[in-house]
Amino acid sequence: MVVAYVMVKAASGDADRIRDGILGLEGVREAHIVAGDMDFVVKVEVDAPTDVKRVAADGIQGITGVEDTRTYIAMG
Repeated sequence: MVVAYVMVKAASGDADRIRDGILGLEGVREAHIVAGDMDFVVKVEVDAPTDVKRVAADGIQGITGVEDTRTYIAMG
């Protein structure tokens, strides 16, 4: 099991719609709206590191309103 955290910056003010889109992606376990430099913190649990890319790059970045992501794979 690979656990990763994806920090998401969104350009849109439609936070609930974006969060719901993120939560609908396979492998996403949690998505929280946060205050600060980023707008969401997303917890991802998948089988392999390549699946993290699928969720972050192909899934989250494909949601309208998502401007940028930063992905951190948990090491322990």
